Amino acid sequence: MIAVERLTGDKLSAALPDVARLRIEVFRAFPYLYDGDLAYEERYLQVYRDSDDAILVGAYDGERLIGAATGTPMEDHADDFGAAFAGTGLALEQIFYCAESVLLPGYRGRGIGHRFFDAREAHARALGRTHCAFCGVLRPADHPLRPEGHRTLDAFWRKRGYAPVEGAVAQFRWKDIDREDETDHDLQFWMRSL
Repeated sequence: MIAVERLTGDKLSAALPDVARLRIEVFRAFPYLYDGDLAYEERYLQVYRDSDDAILVGAYDGERLIGAATGTPMEDHADDFGAAFAGTGLALEQIFYCAESVLLPGYRGRGIGHRFFDAREAHARALGRTHCAFCGVLRPADHPLRPEGHRTLDAFWRKRGYAPVEGAVAQFRWKDIDREDETDHDLQFWMRSL
């Protein structure tokens, strides 16, 4: 039986090293192709320790963290993503950012992804947010590392009521598994009203 639980405060902080390892493992796959390291992850995940309104939803198989989803108020990520929302007419203070959602492949298709979104959306509503947003990596259809038969998560996201936000594209840097250095990557924002 997989247990899915909402973590905040000290429990959230204690789980972040395991979230870092999951991010490195899961995001190596297409479309992320992320060649991460624990030092970078520690810096990146610090925002969840620093934000009083952050949430981590953990999925556990026994004691083992096999999936996680995070979120914070969008203004906690304003430096990275705020400009992407300049033309939306929404203040960042209305948006809750559903950041990573990582799940080991053997546990997919069991409804855990829906539980991740349910918990983060409920948390956003409790904070008085009117919208939830996340971003997905944009890769060309002919990318050389795209696996044959790869399916995007677009249908899953649309079923949950999310849609791409026209013109809301941000850039983020990371090192791909086939590169020597970090490069810029385009991220398309998706959003829904709560």
